[in-house]
Amino acid sequence: MRRLLDRFKYNGLFVKMFIVMVASIIAVSVTTTWTTINMSERVFMETFSITNSKVIEQIKSSLDSFNYSIVTAANNISQSGSIRGFLTETDGSSSVSVFKDYYSMSQQMKRINTGVAAYEVGVTVTGVNGRSYASDRSYWPLTVDELRGHPITVKTLKEPRRLIYQFDDAGSSGKPEGEPAIIASKALINRTSEYVYGTVYFSMLERDFRRFYESFTSLGNDVAVLDSDGTIVSANREDWIGMPAAELLQYAKEIEEQSLPYKNVDIMDKNQIVLSEYLASFDLYLVNLIDKETAIGQLRDTKTTVLIVMAIVAAAVIIVFIISRRLTKSLTRLVKQISTISKYEFDHYVTVGGSYETRQLGQAFNDMLDELQEYVKELVHTQKQQRNAELEALQQQINPHFLYNTLASVKFMVQQGSKDKAAETINALISLLQNAIGNVSETIPLSQELVNMKNYVFINHVRYGERIKVNYFIAPDCMGYHVPKLIIQPFIENAFFHAFNRKADGHIYIMAAQEADALNIEVVDNGDGMNVEAEAPAGSHLPRPKSKRQLFTGIGVKNVHDRIKLLYGEHYGVTISSEFGEGTKVKIRIPLLRG
Repeated sequence: MRRLLDRFKYNGLFVKMFIVMVASIIAVSVTTTWTTINMSERVFMETFSITNSKVIEQIKSSLDSFNYSIVTAANNISQSGSIRGFLTETDGSSSVSVFKDYYSMSQQMKRINTGVAAYEVGVTVTGVNGRSYASDRSYWPLTVDELRGHPITVKTLKEPRRLIYQFDDAGSSGKPEGEPAIIASKALINRTSEYVYGTVYFSMLERDFRRFYESFTSLGNDVAVLDSDGTIVSANREDWIGMPAAELLQYAKEIEEQSLPYKNVDIMDKNQIVLSEYLASFDLYLVNLIDKETAIGQLRDTKTTVLIVMAIVAAAVIIVFIISRRLTKSLTRLVKQISTISKYEFDHYVTVGGSYETRQLGQAFNDMLDELQEYVKELVHTQKQQRNAELEALQQQINPHFLYNTLASVKFMVQQGSKDKAAETINALISLLQNAIGNVSETIPLSQELVNMKNYVFINHVRYGERIKVNYFIAPDCMGYHVPKLIIQPFIENAFFHAFNRKADGHIYIMAAQEADALNIEVVDNGDGMNVEAEAPAGSHLPRPKSKRQLFTGIGVKNVHDRIKLLYGEHYGVTISSEFGEGTKVKIRIPLLRG
């Protein structure tokens, strides 16, 4: 039990982190899944509605073409003198005359019937003289006497100038074999006397009328056609045909009157989306009903979704466990070592390893031990204070992080077996430090400064890779001129670490040439660029440094400019020009000096 408590004590951060991350993963997964499903349902239903609206328009277009054919045929019948004569002559005419009229009428009807031949339509005409003609009575098998008193005929004669579409259910014919039919009827009128001399009927079985839209229906996606009384005169579901649907008619009227794209309603014991189009030529409503449960059920598979979410959560938890454990393992080890440090002497260093933060903590702790040891040694060995102070002064010239990181890179190369490259890196560092620290001269030849820069660039390439290329263009006659030590390094450092934040790679060009009585040195990059005027402090033409400390030395951009002006006067110094996306150009102007 004691060991378990100790283990929990040292791993408390890992346990808390793991619990919080697992809870977050589950919450995010559930929330995201729920939101995605709801958004998907909404988008699906809206898309479904838009698609079905286009389908309804296509059905309407087909029905309008059908209506045009019927209207044309009705007009041709109304204008035909042969047909009018056949329907108005009395029985007193001779049999030969009757036969001729019948023959002429038959020929005329055959020609007219070709206009509706593309549809399964039967044409019947009746006259006031009791005569009638039918192209095919199987569509609507009623006798002349039955037609005379039929409700369809009565309504037609009440509005003789209109082509009226009406519904005739299966039982109206009085025959068991009768089928529901859609009847288009119109009175035949003598235009001069306004006398009604007959009626024309265009009959289509409901199952044939259904073909205009049946191919666009599917499970949960139904179509119904309603008349002005709210009766379903046609539908892809046969059990709906002839059924009163006043509530559905009301929704269809609301959609038409309010110009709604659709309505989401509870009807026929289901939650459905209703789309409607009023067919003015037919005085009918074309209604599309989409069963949301059936439509969305095809989209949503709850069991599969739950299994996928569980699998994703399980995988995420495993990954989080591994990563959290790796991140906290080194910290846990460091805490254990620090907690037992009082049992040992101050020279008992902790092991530096793990993540970057843990390494920094370990290094900082070891540095603290070093400082404690130095403090103790200073108390014991007072005579070494002056030497330590001199060493500290020398160390201040070089940023310690530069040394730490460079040596860490060398260590990594040695561990990886790249001993030659490690040796080359150490040689470059030694040469750089010798010239930066060991060389007490104020100025050095440009050739030596170039060597320093190449060593500095080489170390940066070792540490950060060679995505930024450096090219040198130095005029041979400039190599012997002296320049202040470390005059170019700050600008190369700025280009390395601040000029390529947006661009993945690029070039830095270092150029030197003699111009009249001055030596011009330029550091040019093709990096991100900047607005020099906007970034320059008031009263200065140099931009603010991206970082308040240099990574190698304490010498910054402004230090170089002020140093040159102090040494050589106001005619010399540093000028910087830059454009966004184009890069930055640094120009250093100093006098021609020989050693």
